[in-house]
Amino acid sequence: MSDRFLETVLKHLMTKIALITFGMAEIPLAEASVDSYRFAHVTISTPWYIFIFLLMGVFAPFVLMVVLAWRNAARKNTAETADENHNPSIK
Repeated sequence: MSDRFLETVLKHLMTKIALITFGMAEIPLAEASVDSYRFAHVTISTPWYIFIFLLMGVFAPFVLMVVLAWRNAARKNTAETADENHNPSIK
């Protein structure tokens, strides 16, 4: 085998060993942060935050529907007045 091939294999092996070592060093830190309730801190106001977030998500389509209907009605109204000005037989 060539020296270049062995050098490449050794380089990949050292990289894998380094990644495994650093990965194992991080495991106790991750367990400690999960055990300390750092990620799941629930207070008395948390249900209200969830309620308000879901309320906005539910009512946003209705608000959009009202805005689009209002805009469409205003556009039809201007089109009707423009037709009345051009054609006086339309009442």
